[in-house]
Amino acid sequence: MRKRMSLLGAAAVIAIALTGCSGANPGGDSGSSGGSGDGSGSNAPYEVASSVDLEGSPTYDAMKKRGNVIIGVKEDQPGLGYMDAATGKRTGFDVEIAKWIAASLGFGEDKIEFKAIPSANRESAIVNGDIDYYVGTYSITDKRKQQVDFAGPYFVTGQGLLVKKDNTDITSEKDLAGKKVCSATGSTPIQNIKENFPDTKTVEFDTYSQCVEALKDGQVDAVTTDAAILIGYAAQEPDALKVVGEPFTVEKYGVGLPKGDDALRKFINDLFTNGGDTWQAIYDETLGQSGTKVEQPKVEAY
Repeated sequence: MRKRMSLLGAAAVIAIALTGCSGANPGGDSGSSGGSGDGSGSNAPYEVASSVDLEGSPTYDAMKKRGNVIIGVKEDQPGLGYMDAATGKRTGFDVEIAKWIAASLGFGEDKIEFKAIPSANRESAIVNGDIDYYVGTYSITDKRKQQVDFAGPYFVTGQGLLVKKDNTDITSEKDLAGKKVCSATGSTPIQNIKENFPDTKTVEFDTYSQCVEALKDGQVDAVTTDAAILIGYAAQEPDALKVVGEPFTVEKYGVGLPKGDDALRKFINDLFTNGGDTWQAIYDETLGQSGTKVEQPKVEAY
């Protein structure tokens, strides 16, 4: 099984519980924009680059020719990548990271099209050119690197468990034998359960929100994915749901990119390396609303 998170890392993730599903972001609301038709209105202070020197990137060349950037995201993860069904506004840490990258590439919010991509379809969406890049709790793994490339990591968390508030049978991953555990098809957490918890029954859906509904309906005993995601769900319904135990893996979130686009990968890695103040501002106004201080992870270039 993958290495357990350090005690410090686990404490940092658990502290995110206090953030709830805050939609705050630097400067105001984080609406979708461009061709997505999801609404707009963000005043986030990302300076849109007027002159971008990025030679040798076919992905960037396609963006320039098209006149906009298409970004794959999640829309059912409070605090990370969430879309309000009533207003169409998108909020969360991942959404802001995606917008920051776009601005650095010369695309303002009116030139961004967001596309919600289920976990199981992320690689195919990148490989087929349906999106230019993906920002949505996308764990960097060697298996995925066979099909796509990653910039980052830009955030580190770990796998956790969400159960009903009155559940006393499951307090950690050690209690999963004979239980039904749900996660998203194609996700790292569901693969971990299958490989390392052979006595646990697995249930899969396209989205984590479907797993949460199955949990509330009594169809499954627990939902598993990254703790940062689960805490957002628990914060939405604190009287019905809770996160138990400590994170039991290390998950490093990266920006998914077309395989072989080394120029774009280096560009985004340099943005993360040199943009610590902006990264911190994004974190503080989204996941960091609790006041918890989490250090930006170092880029792992390859």
